[in-house]
Amino acid sequence: MTRSTPALDLSPLSVQDLLCTSALSPADIERIFATARTLKAARSQHTDVLRHKRLAMIFEKDSLRTRFTFDVGVQDLGGSAVFMDHRDARLGSRESVKDMAKNLERWVHGIVARTYKHKALEELAQHAAIPVINGLSDFVHPCQALSDFFTLTEKWGSLRGRTLCYVGDGNNTCHSLIHTAARLGVDIRVCSPEGYEPNSRVVNEAMRTALETGGEVTILNDPDQAADGADAVYTDVWASMGQEDEIEERNGIFAAYQVDAELMARCKPGALFMHCLPAHRGAEVTQEVMDGPHSVVFDIAENRLHVQKAVMALLMR
Repeated sequence: MTRSTPALDLSPLSVQDLLCTSALSPADIERIFATARTLKAARSQHTDVLRHKRLAMIFEKDSLRTRFTFDVGVQDLGGSAVFMDHRDARLGSRESVKDMAKNLERWVHGIVARTYKHKALEELAQHAAIPVINGLSDFVHPCQALSDFFTLTEKWGSLRGRTLCYVGDGNNTCHSLIHTAARLGVDIRVCSPEGYEPNSRVVNEAMRTALETGGEVTILNDPDQAADGADAVYTDVWASMGQEDEIEERNGIFAAYQVDAELMARCKPGALFMHCLPAHRGAEVTQEVMDGPHSVVFDIAENRLHVQKAVMALLMR
């Protein structure tokens, strides 16, 4: 008996590009999740969704998960990728971002860019007539947050009534978690040292969104208070790429914000541990928590592939 191929709904999202999850509607996010779910369940099928489509990958920063999952993902869907290493010459240095966008739109069907400055992504999207996907910028990390919450739907089913606690630097990943939680009606508590909180504009925008979706955004400085009764705890490195000269100083400031067994014990029984990786074991998280039975860090890493395949399928159709 031949097993039928699960159907894919590839009708358009409300956006042409994926620069920030704040631009997605809750329905868009649910569509991405549904598509990812189908693609993950039938990975050997739907291999012609992006047949003959080409993806340009422009990377100013080192990458493991983003590079591999986009490259493998577009191949899984029947397309191909061309990698452009811009670590030695950032976007706009050799020729304008506008001119690069106008060239690439003639040759490929989509662009994923991993940049230092979010403005470079906005310029690419402004001038390219093809979809632009944010593979990470200094402001947000949308594909990561989508993969995080997709993983939580696998673990929990409904996200309603759940509380995610983020402990650490109010960085790009944190911003995307806040945006996405607010869109999905999830309660999120962000706990950072004073002076390292997330961008106030991101927080205020998310708070307004949460009023409509039933979620709540709370900013705290006390890790114990933030973790109390949480369903999951998330952390990230204390110094992101480009902040290497601040590592020693940040290690001292963030020492009290390490996710360890004691902090996890303040959460609900069975609370999940989350990290976008790469992780510094013994710094922002202990080895015990990182490798513990409730850690879902590698499930999230796997789901980067399936969620980004969904994003490409829906935008590069």
